[in-house]
Amino acid sequence: MKQKILKIHPQDNVLVALDNLDQGEALELNDCSLQLKQAVRAKHKFASHDLNKGDIIMMYGSVVGKAHQSIGKGEVLTTENVSHEADVFGKRIPDLDWSPPDISKFKGRSFLGYHRSDGQVGTANYWVVIPLVFCENRNVAVMKDAFLEELGFTHPNKYKSYVRKLVTHYQNESAAKVAIALEEEQIEVSPIFKQVDGIKFLTHQGGCGSIRQDSEALCALIAGYLNNPNVAGGTILSLGCQNAQISILKDKLHALNPDFDKPLHILEQQNEGTEEDLLVKAITLTFHGLTEANKATREPASLEKLTLGLECGGSDGFSGISANPAVGHASDILVALGGKTMLAEFPELCGVEQQLINRCTHDAIANRFTKMMEAYSNAAVAVGSGFDMNPSPGNIKDGLITDAMKSAGAAKKGGTSPITDVLDYTEYAHKPGLNLLCTPGNDVESTTALAGSGANIILFTTGLGTPTGNPIAPVIKISSNTDLAQRMPDLIDVDAGSIITGEKSIPQMGEELMEYIIDVASGKIKTKAQQLGQDDFIPWKRGISL
Repeated sequence: MKQKILKIHPQDNVLVALDNLDQGEALELNDCSLQLKQAVRAKHKFASHDLNKGDIIMMYGSVVGKAHQSIGKGEVLTTENVSHEADVFGKRIPDLDWSPPDISKFKGRSFLGYHRSDGQVGTANYWVVIPLVFCENRNVAVMKDAFLEELGFTHPNKYKSYVRKLVTHYQNESAAKVAIALEEEQIEVSPIFKQVDGIKFLTHQGGCGSIRQDSEALCALIAGYLNNPNVAGGTILSLGCQNAQISILKDKLHALNPDFDKPLHILEQQNEGTEEDLLVKAITLTFHGLTEANKATREPASLEKLTLGLECGGSDGFSGISANPAVGHASDILVALGGKTMLAEFPELCGVEQQLINRCTHDAIANRFTKMMEAYSNAAVAVGSGFDMNPSPGNIKDGLITDAMKSAGAAKKGGTSPITDVLDYTEYAHKPGLNLLCTPGNDVESTTALAGSGANIILFTTGLGTPTGNPIAPVIKISSNTDLAQRMPDLIDVDAGSIITGEKSIPQMGEELMEYIIDVASGKIKTKAQQLGQDDFIPWKRGISL
């Protein structure tokens, strides 16, 4: 019989509904028996015993809230009766007695990747076109329009033909409301450059008119994208007078990789003459760059050459008990194999800081994490948006009612391995093991940062569904529940809902995910985000976003 409720940790005083439960329903779990005082929707939590006003709410063995009023045994936790509360944190108490997972299935395995001269290995082979300032966005768009269809990197837009049919119907019938079937256009697409996965045209709203810190960070982010092993080379468009100067980009790139030798073309419009002069030169240089990129071929590479970005978005009450722990197990497998993983979203580590501090391999790393968390939290409070305001309406609707509750589940993506480094925004991951990367909880700002710090694949868990992708790093979308995977199959790559139903264990799901990662890294599978052309890119303006 399917299990209806779950107690995640022995210290917890709340239970999770794994299915919709009726008012008055009698439930038993180990030494706990109760009768529900009200109906409980799947993913939501209810008290396992009576709680008084001011009592601490425990989940995942962590403090996740405080009773805002008395909550009876069997009563649902809501934003009305629970307020945000999180564990305090302090000095490191080393907890490095780690038991790595069984890696026998993956030892000696490889993926087919693009080997770069600096030793990194790409899971894809892209050319990027990026403006240093928003003034160049239109020129980037003109280049995109000129290149993609001619080189076979774009697919027919089925919605264009759909609109065409609507127009025809309207003109013939003089009626606006008609029902017409949406059909795929069967047109063969054959890229000219077979070894190039695509040209990625990135645009943004930065580079000038904001604080100098933002322009410095933008240059560092672009340098990270150019250095990412999934990128074969790039074309950079500059206006000339903006804050994000070419010299800053070059300095950031040299500091990141003094031996950087990929083809890179930087053009400054105010030096090139007319717009036509600029575009003809940029298009010509980019085309020649693509011919060079097309010479690369996939070759076997050890799994330790993988760098996984760990991300969640559109999370629900099941994320922390299915998809996130499965990703955490995959992370532990890769770490045990000598690879790198990065856990991002600092606002969603609120309440689990001490656990992470204790997992840091050195005091200096722990201290850096503490200072970053405190600085970020203080900056958020200063603008009236503390971490407690992080859960979105969708999170709350599906059972994540406090930031500490959300964070305790989100941190599961980082598995249990030691933390070998703590990185600030735009810093590159160099050390094998689990890294903590300072980013916002905003999905796209965070995935943008992960790719800029070297992730060549991103694992993205979701309980509600999100189309988020990245221009250069394949994003594998993992659903926390099977209903989502069946409802939105065009977005979801891997369904971790079998953990909720009890059909699979977390280790089993983690190993399945690892196999999927290898296939994506080898180019055997295109993720749903890649198939949709979901190329999201939003640089972070520090101190503004949560």
